[in-house]
Amino acid sequence: MDRFWLKSYPQGVPADIDYTQYRSLVHLMEEAFRKFAARNAYVCMDKFLTYAEIDAMSLKLGAWLQAKGLKKGARVAVMLPNVLQYPVSIAAILRAGYTVVNVNPLYTPRELEHQLNDAGADAIIVLENFAATVEHVLAKTPVKHVIVARMGDLLGGVKGAIVNFVVSKVKKMVPAYSLPAAVSFRQVLAEGSGLSLQPVDLDHDDVAFLQYTGGTTGVSKGATLLHRNVLANVLQADAWMQPTLDKEPKVEQLIIVCALPLYHIFALTSCCLLGTRIGALNILIPNPRDIPGFVKELAKYKVNMFPAVNTLYNGLLNNAEFQKLDFSGLKVCNGGGMAVQRAVADRWIKLTGCPIAEGYGLSETSPVATCNRADATEYTGTIGLPVPSTEIAILDDEGEPLPLGQSGEIAIRGPQVMAGYWNRPDETAKVMTPDGFFKSGDVGVMDERGYVKIVDRKKDMILVSGFNVYPNEIEDVVMTHPGVLECACIGVPDANSGEVPKLFVVRRDPNLTAEQLMEFCKQQFTGYKKPKYIEFRNELPKSNVGKILRRELRDEKPRDEKKSA
Repeated sequence: MDRFWLKSYPQGVPADIDYTQYRSLVHLMEEAFRKFAARNAYVCMDKFLTYAEIDAMSLKLGAWLQAKGLKKGARVAVMLPNVLQYPVSIAAILRAGYTVVNVNPLYTPRELEHQLNDAGADAIIVLENFAATVEHVLAKTPVKHVIVARMGDLLGGVKGAIVNFVVSKVKKMVPAYSLPAAVSFRQVLAEGSGLSLQPVDLDHDDVAFLQYTGGTTGVSKGATLLHRNVLANVLQADAWMQPTLDKEPKVEQLIIVCALPLYHIFALTSCCLLGTRIGALNILIPNPRDIPGFVKELAKYKVNMFPAVNTLYNGLLNNAEFQKLDFSGLKVCNGGGMAVQRAVADRWIKLTGCPIAEGYGLSETSPVATCNRADATEYTGTIGLPVPSTEIAILDDEGEPLPLGQSGEIAIRGPQVMAGYWNRPDETAKVMTPDGFFKSGDVGVMDERGYVKIVDRKKDMILVSGFNVYPNEIEDVVMTHPGVLECACIGVPDANSGEVPKLFVVRRDPNLTAEQLMEFCKQQFTGYKKPKYIEFRNELPKSNVGKILRRELRDEKPRDEKKSA
């Protein structure tokens, strides 16, 4: 394939990367632990952890897991927000020879049960704030070991105790739960200190992460990310940004804002793992929705790298205190997960002097596939160029490549593309071409310089602040409500999150109210999946074979909507 877009690369960015310089992600991590031992790796709520401390704690946790008899390749779920236990946990799991299953802590019992069963998870590490959800489903899953972390575990004696007290007793953020066989995170570290981690022979084809993504079939699927997939993407991101990071003034240790959730592939690669590779300091923000609190944290540091979604950039720009911060250290701002809006990009560069370089990727591509040049000075309205070692093809409905300038499905080939969907060869076959391209489901067009622009979405997926929401999942669950005869879900524009789900319902029970249905949805879906609007109809548009036509609903002029609380 002619990679003509290489001519558009910034000077200093290579055409290809060599992920074989590392045997595994563990090799990369352990190199960083040695090289940057004395440096601070993470800070959360003013508590710093050095690379040496992450190294030591992860050895203890990993040894404890091995002592439980988990075999190489066992799946260990991590249900944590951005707290210090997260980087310790994933380093431990990978070093012990296991696979990390990232779980959104806000999942409902229904969502969690599906994921733990689908992954075949043997163990779970969960923050106590979410332990009640685990209790609800534990007996219906293969999970045998539960480790419960508390917010203050790694913050140090007095401070940790105060934080734990405030979180549970003052703010009442820990719903009552009963997990009699669970072990506390601190106890695991204590027990693990008397054990030795047995080194595990890992290679490029071992599974590092199961990264769950919504399913077009309504069922969440695990993208199987091998060590080589994620290694490659870390090195691709590093190579892409290096020329910009190298510009004067040089910074000895880069500071990364980690406000995106680490269980999401964007932050996992762009903050956690890339940060490890370059010996950066990650500022962990457990709750970025608290914009005033977030801004107070930012004020303490001279940040250099700021990956975020459009919603977050916009929220910060609208905060008066944020506008007073010192942005002179900013070198790279990456926008991903959802489209970056021109108005936001223009305001951001005007305030900070640093452009937002929009990129594109998916859980299936570890995630970065394309990115705008980090040295771009203006908004391009595109998702940029294919990153090193990556090919992008624009395919027609038959899977044949289209000429430049014509729109078709964006397909991606490169070392970062997943091995397939976990235990779902049928679903894998639908998205992989015989010559190794992954079909994204997004419709795009490529210009003569190699820049790609997204013009539509082939799938009916809804993108809420960078999170995928699949209408089939919403519809399948809503149809279990006895008062619902038929329903359809679409995405509608939203100023804050790009899109939100809207539900159209034909009632079986004429007395069913929007409020009752909203309450039902609240119990079934995590926040971003919950329909924001409900509209009752007498009938839904259908094809001649009876298939509900979501596109017709999308194309209609908006009517009065019942908004959720």
